[in-house]
Amino acid sequence: MTLTSRLVAAALGLAALAGPALADFPERNIESIYPWAPGATMAASQVIADAMGDELGVNISVVSTPGAGGVKAFETALSRDADGYTLFDGYVAPLVIQPMKGNADWTYQDFTPLWSATSNSFAIAVRADDDRFDDLSDLIAYMKENPGDLRYSPGVAGGIPHMVGAATLMATDTVAQLVPYPEIDVAVRDMRGGILDFMVTNPGVYNVNKADMKVLAVLSDMEDASATYGGAPLVGAFDIDIGMANLSPSGWNWWLVRKDTPEDVVTTLRNAMEAALNRDDVRQRLLDMGYVPTGFSPDQYEEIVGAVAGELEHGQKAIEWETEKLNGL
Repeated sequence: MTLTSRLVAAALGLAALAGPALADFPERNIESIYPWAPGATMAASQVIADAMGDELGVNISVVSTPGAGGVKAFETALSRDADGYTLFDGYVAPLVIQPMKGNADWTYQDFTPLWSATSNSFAIAVRADDDRFDDLSDLIAYMKENPGDLRYSPGVAGGIPHMVGAATLMATDTVAQLVPYPEIDVAVRDMRGGILDFMVTNPGVYNVNKADMKVLAVLSDMEDASATYGGAPLVGAFDIDIGMANLSPSGWNWWLVRKDTPEDVVTTLRNAMEAALNRDDVRQRLLDMGYVPTGFSPDQYEEIVGAVAGELEHGQKAIEWETEKLNGL
C-alpha cells in the first residue's frame, strides 16, 4: 500500500469513528445559563428548555447565574467548551446593553444564534383604585399641569423598563420624579401604599398583582403584548410614538451558543428549539405566564438584534433627557 493509500485509509477510518459520535449528540444533559435570579422569567425559560429537551431526549437545566447585569452568566458560558452542552439564555441586557455601556467586551455578533425565545413588554400601571387616571391621556394631562409632582418607578434605574418609561415621558414632554428600586416587587408594595403614583411593570409582576393594578397603556407596538395585560391598549392608541419598535422596548431573549460550536451540533439544537417553540402547549403556557413567544429564526438575528442595538441608544438618550428635566425643576 502506497503512502497516499495509507493516508486515505486512515482518513476514512477516522471519519467512520467520528460519524457515530457526532450523530449521537447530545449524549448527556445540557445546561442553559440564565442571567437572573430565579423567578417567573426563569420559569418561562424552563418551559422552553423542557420542551427542547423532549425533542433531544435529554434534560436541559436552566441554571441561574445572576450578577453584573447578566455579564457573569455570559462569562460563565464562555468559559465552557464550544460543544453544544452549554447554552446562553441570551437576554438583551448582557447581549446588547452591557456591551453598549462598555461593561462587556463582546458584541451580539460574537455568538451563534439558535432561535429567539420570548419577549415581555412593559406597561404603565397605577393603583387599581386610583380614580385620578382612567387612561394614559389623563396621566399625561396631569403631568403637563403639574411637572415633577408625581413619583414613578421602573424598578432598577438604567434598565429597559426605565428606557421605555423615560422615552414615553420624552415623547409627551412630561416629567415625574424617578424612584428606583433594586427589586420591582418593592415598587409594587409602595405603589399600593401610595408612595408611588405609577410604575413601569412587566407581565410577570402584573400577573401576580393584577388585583392591585390598573394598566393604562402597554409600551409596545406588538399586538400580542396587549393580551398579556388583559387587553390593555397599546401606547400607539394614544397617538404616542416612543421612538422604539418591535423588540426594542421589550425584555427579550435569544438562545445562543459559542461562535465556534460545530455546525452539525448547531443544526441539531436549532431543529430541537424550533420544534419546541412550535408546540401549541408550549406557546400557550408562555402566553399564560405573560411572555410572548417570538420565534424569530437564526437568519433574522442580524437584522433584528442589530436594529435593537440602535434603538436602545434612543432609550439611553431619553434617560439623559429625563435627568436634565428633573435637574431643571
